[in-house]
Amino acid sequence: MENTIREQIFELIDPDYQKFSTALIPNINNVLGVRLPELRKLAKKIAKGDWRTYLATAEDKYFEEIMLQGMVIGYAKTDIEEILSYVASLVPKIDNWSVCDSFCTGLKFTKENKERVWTFLQPYLSSKKEYEIRFGVVMLLDFYIEIEYIDRVLILLNRAKHDGVYAKMAVAWAVSICYVKFPDTTMEYLRNNTLDDFTYNKAIQKISESNRVDQETKTLIRSMKRK
Repeated sequence: MENTIREQIFELIDPDYQKFSTALIPNINNVLGVRLPELRKLAKKIAKGDWRTYLATAEDKYFEEIMLQGMVIGYAKTDIEEILSYVASLVPKIDNWSVCDSFCTGLKFTKENKERVWTFLQPYLSSKKEYEIRFGVVMLLDFYIEIEYIDRVLILLNRAKHDGVYAKMAVAWAVSICYVKFPDTTMEYLRNNTLDDFTYNKAIQKISESNRVDQETKTLIRSMKRK
């Protein structure tokens, strides 16, 4: 089965997109250049068939092969415990922001299993590995920035420490989304947190660049930047 899947991936290669993608994801060198909508179509087809055999035999040589596995996991229909076991097996394969963020966006079963997935995410949020932390943080910003979770989310973002830039950028991004959705709660957090200066200032920058923040507030936010 895997040869035919790989062949299908190769048929979808777009050389121009390959150059574009490689420039966007500078820390890897295994991008073939397949547009995400094409991969999603293939993932949906696999998810309607024997997706378990596919996931058991799928190879990891190319960026698109790992991306496709993540999409299939998102589309697969099964119980929450089985699907989380597949999520856990894919997370160690994440080595770039693109696979991480696309994978998280596709895990829509989280919406019906909030507390179970919340528990599942906790070890990742205290991981020593850059992309495990990014996975946990992006899951928070995709599914948990809402009234019932905002206080807990901010506590976790404060604790999510890693020297890797992609972990830091994810935390900054999440804090900015928290601010857009819950400005008062997040402002209190911005005035009293233990974020490193890089992450804090990136969060300030992202908030001040948001179209959903008014000019007066942007001026205030910019004044809070650490020197």
